[in-house]
Amino acid sequence: MERTDVPGLATGSDGRWEYPELVKPPLPAGSPGPFAEANQAGAHYADLRELLLPAPKGAKADGALRGEDGWLAMKDFLAQYSKKEDRDELGQKLTDYGLRHVAARGWITRDGTRTRIYLLQFGTATATDKLLSSDLTVYDALPYTVRGADSYARDEKFPDAAELPDITLAPYAEAKPYGTEQVRLAYLAAGDTLGMIVQSRKGTALAVPFQQTVTLQSQLLD
Repeated sequence: MERTDVPGLATGSDGRWEYPELVKPPLPAGSPGPFAEANQAGAHYADLRELLLPAPKGAKADGALRGEDGWLAMKDFLAQYSKKEDRDELGQKLTDYGLRHVAARGWITRDGTRTRIYLLQFGTATATDKLLSSDLTVYDALPYTVRGADSYARDEKFPDAAELPDITLAPYAEAKPYGTEQVRLAYLAAGDTLGMIVQSRKGTALAVPFQQTVTLQSQLLD
């Protein structure tokens, strides 16, 4: 008998989801990785759609994020922001920075947690770094409010050990008091790609699956 099958000896869950084994898509022949010394632009040469984190076991896919041929229209990404003036302003900035593609994936787990992941690819790492540090996050505040919450605060409890050296991460959580559900949000800059991860859940959005999801998506982009 396996130890984990013995009542009282089984290891209790720490709240992590069961994801499939992560496999990075192959690079085109002769292409460097995004953080190789020879890759000054920080370009991801693998198909961006193949770099999206797969849904965990038992989750139901969100078909609205599939887009056309796996690419999501910019207007559908911008729809995640609450105010029209924010959508208009940010949309112009994405155009100015040279947005090339948006890939997205989403799912709902059995406990009602809704996850949305967006990957936005630009021409260079300079564009994503500037967009993250100068436009999407300003002194730890969020100039553009994502739907589901009125205000966000920097998630100071996100573990440093979960962050990767080559990826800039900015995690947030909806500030109290919140309504019937809580939202967690993370932006990350990985070479020429900007990621946005949003999780929401009735009551409280749990920290562990959020941290796990952000970290695994970061690993695929590393």
